[in-house]
Amino acid sequence: MSKGIAEMNSNDWQQLKLDMQAAAESLGIDKIGVASSDPFVELKQILLRHREKGFESGFEEKDLDKRTDPGLSFAAPRSIISIAVAYPSKLTDAPRSEKGAYRGILSRSAWGLDYHQVLRNRLQRLEAWIRDQVPDARMESMVDTGALVDRAVAERAGIGWLGKNCSVITPEFGSWVYLGEMITNLPLPADRPVTESCGDCTLCIDACPTGALVGPGQLNAQRCISFVTQTKGHIEDDELKKKIGNRLYGCDTCQTVCPQNKGKHWTQHAELQPDPEQAKPLLLPLLKMTNREFKERFGTSSAAWRGRKPIQRNAILALGHFKDASAVAALSELLLHDERAEIRSAAAWSLGRIGGSEAMEGLRRAMEREQDQVVIRELEKSLCLS
Repeated sequence: MSKGIAEMNSNDWQQLKLDMQAAAESLGIDKIGVASSDPFVELKQILLRHREKGFESGFEEKDLDKRTDPGLSFAAPRSIISIAVAYPSKLTDAPRSEKGAYRGILSRSAWGLDYHQVLRNRLQRLEAWIRDQVPDARMESMVDTGALVDRAVAERAGIGWLGKNCSVITPEFGSWVYLGEMITNLPLPADRPVTESCGDCTLCIDACPTGALVGPGQLNAQRCISFVTQTKGHIEDDELKKKIGNRLYGCDTCQTVCPQNKGKHWTQHAELQPDPEQAKPLLLPLLKMTNREFKERFGTSSAAWRGRKPIQRNAILALGHFKDASAVAALSELLLHDERAEIRSAAAWSLGRIGGSEAMEGLRRAMEREQDQVVIRELEKSLCLS
């Protein structure tokens, strides 16, 4: 039997929370926790220091007050509900890269249906469940793109602890979880934060390909491969281009080395299961992919949010990483005729890595007509490799 907010007492709110958590599985949610709606005062200071050091990715909400004060996103908040949905970590029957048929890789967060859609669906189910119990409940749900910091809410709500790799690590599912939250006007009792921690382990910090994890829970996003692969434009740092390897979108290194993730693989959500050919696509066909073809192939993945260009640029760099001589003709064609400067500069870099007379000829021909100064610098560096 439903009740209005004014009719409920502290015991009712405690029971509502317990019933909600018991209903999680039926709603397609793996874990639900409740946090207070108090401002995240300590987090604001951390974010300020992060900004001062130039560690931001550029994708975040710019207003730090909005990121740390739930009251700026929702009038008179009384609690925040945090949810976690577990996703797969293993690719069954993964296609292999072979000479002349090399493949890229999407990070696990881009496997299956875009997780934003999945979590919005789960939060809508949860909203409907709550409204059945408390008809006058007010709720505001957000997934990743909201102002609040998902990980801070999840940590406060007892979903898990903030690992040294900056991921929330849950005792049950490791860090292979998507997070979402819902601000409410319901005075639900808060859960206790998880007391587990990473201890002395620094495997993620040690394994980070670019040293982007500058300390426990401290990330320089400007050097994080996951963020770099999502940027548009030129990647001018040669080390970053090398370290990207064959990653087309995202990076999982700091999670795959985490002992808390060992043996953890989740298959209970059909929408999140990967298509091996989408998760590890052939590289060469990506170079000529049109916008329409890109949307047909990747449009349902979270990797599509930045569009075709970053993934094509990363595919070009991957071909250079593999030193794939069979790609020289296609790369030379892009270098001479593609209208996008960042694509031409990536092609110049990869041709220099591949080397050989055909690649050098393509670089020399391009040098005779190139006007963009960034591309010219890349051409000069690549020609010096010959």
